[in-house]
Amino acid sequence: MKPMYEKVLPTENSSWRYWLYALDEIPFNWHYHPEYEICLTLNSRGQRYIGDNIANYDDLDLVLLGPKLPHTWCSKTLIEPGQHLTYVAQLPTQWIEAVAQMPELQSLGDLLTKSKRGVEFSRETAHASRERFMAMADASPMQRLIWLLEILQLMVDDSTSRPISSDGYAPASFPDSATEKIDKVIAYIHKHYTSDLCAEQMASLAHMSTNHFHRFFKQRTEQTFTEYVNQLRIGKACSLLLTTDLPISTVSYRCGFNNISNFNRRFLQLKRFTPREFKRNYHQG
Repeated sequence: MKPMYEKVLPTENSSWRYWLYALDEIPFNWHYHPEYEICLTLNSRGQRYIGDNIANYDDLDLVLLGPKLPHTWCSKTLIEPGQHLTYVAQLPTQWIEAVAQMPELQSLGDLLTKSKRGVEFSRETAHASRERFMAMADASPMQRLIWLLEILQLMVDDSTSRPISSDGYAPASFPDSATEKIDKVIAYIHKHYTSDLCAEQMASLAHMSTNHFHRFFKQRTEQTFTEYVNQLRIGKACSLLLTTDLPISTVSYRCGFNNISNFNRRFLQLKRFTPREFKRNYHQG
């Protein structure tokens, strides 16, 4: 089966993406992306598909995946009542490989090389990584980065880690016109986020129907088109609020919101503060 290309979007004010999935079940979603990925799966038992390997997994499943390595988990079985939890850190290839060039991090470079086949780690390493992943939820971007480096250090120090895919396995090259389409749409949104944007316009850009575009965008980015545009605009607004003395109404307009009430509502929804509270809290801190 041909894996689907997934577009990874970094977390706001970060070089990489941190995310927590809380799901009633984990669907089979065979996919790949050019980023390295750390994946910690909790309260879940099922099957894990990585490269040419299919294996059963249990609670505290921690793996490191190299670029373009096809993968998915699949489960309907919970260990305890609640949800399947998966912490994910996705690291842009050029960024993390440049970090690994530092003399102090030579061992990280060795780990990244091993990850081309996928690497699984001990329960002890997974348990220690869980504490850091959980702490990231309400942390500043700098503190998240510090904990990410600590997780990578735990992985480097795990003498019981082992490769997942078979010796000599290398991801195939997957030509995919959808990759070009999603990259084109994302680039357009970033260039024109201050303008009126609509799904019909993006669908035309990608040469597909509007309904197809909505499904395509959600499948490839794990966000709806509206969610992504609002998140981008609010992120830009945060930057203006912290670096300028522009009135909030002007910030709203410059970030693509023609309605100040809608801006305030979206800002509160995403940041848990009003724009005024956000700016005041930052300067007080």
